[in-house]
Amino acid sequence: MSWPHLPLSRRGFLLAGAGAGAALGLAALPAHASGRPFGRYGSPERRLTPQTLYVDPYGRGDFTTVQAAVTAATGSGRTLVLAPGVYRETVAADTTRTEATWIGAAENPRDVVIVYDKAAGTPRPGGGTYGTTGSATVTVQGDGFTARWITFANDWLRADHPDISGTQAVAVKVQGDRSAFHHCRFLGHQDTLYADSTALGVLARQYFAHCYVEGDVDFVFGRATAVYEGCHFRTLDRADLAAAPYGFVLAPSTAGANPRGYLVTRGRVSSAAPDAFYKLARPWVPSSDTTARPSLVVRDTVLGPGIDAVAPYTDMSASFPWQSMRFAEYRNTGPGAVVSVPENRPQLTDEQAGSATRETYLGDWTPWQGC
Repeated sequence: MSWPHLPLSRRGFLLAGAGAGAALGLAALPAHASGRPFGRYGSPERRLTPQTLYVDPYGRGDFTTVQAAVTAATGSGRTLVLAPGVYRETVAADTTRTEATWIGAAENPRDVVIVYDKAAGTPRPGGGTYGTTGSATVTVQGDGFTARWITFANDWLRADHPDISGTQAVAVKVQGDRSAFHHCRFLGHQDTLYADSTALGVLARQYFAHCYVEGDVDFVFGRATAVYEGCHFRTLDRADLAAAPYGFVLAPSTAGANPRGYLVTRGRVSSAAPDAFYKLARPWVPSSDTTARPSLVVRDTVLGPGIDAVAPYTDMSASFPWQSMRFAEYRNTGPGAVVSVPENRPQLTDEQAGSATRETYLGDWTPWQGC
């Protein structure tokens, strides 16, 4: 599908309360507004199923916050329908909440936004800092999770906190197996989308279809087996740096025993930064798993001029050079995909590309069916 230009994260792009999110085109409602905000998904009086809960920040649903609804939605197979609005909160859904579905009732991700502003280095009230995982606006751990038409955002900004060095600020961390996001947006700067698993050795298959992700440093990262189909990745400009590289789009941390990491297919990468100021990827070998061999295939994707075509990959650590990892491309196009130095751009053969598909990566799970 053709995905329109979407606004970038900027200071004040979201504000709490009524009238919020004007930069995103949100139709904010006053607290006294009447009418039914859930569209074809009904209302608390006319439920899709007894398993459905309705969330509306103006009090016309079962709950006014997403976390309150998640807390109430115990067990398996619960659906949350989110009315248009800005939900400024952190949300955590643990491993016991399986087969959950979150639906943005407006069927437009701009209209339903879950946002908060914590970074890894943000001080905790009881001492210490949150760390990368603790910075997440939304954390989803249960298997079988599905989200549609929702924006997940972290609007923490470096410029506001020059005293904080831990600048990772996650919009969503997803860890469950069979986790799918359709027509969602992920807004942030560093470490925006954390596609991971609950533990080393635990398989987590994830599928992102027709989504928009923006950021600057490693803004799609983790050890999940994840397919990004028809997604738009947008690299942000940076006022705090004067020289390249500004950052890196992808930073997989695939376990060495896992044959499949990240697959980007039929997507595009655009940029608000100067040409060639971004790397496409670098491998993340975390201290908790020094045997990781990050795996990434980018295929049939349009790479804009923001990507350094001469040297699109770089190391995160000199101890783990990207050349020793599992990075490859296939039939990419655009200025950022030009192969001028072949050894810097490993390419799949046609035979190898035959196995670099969503079906091979996700096995018997077919989340694209019925969409």
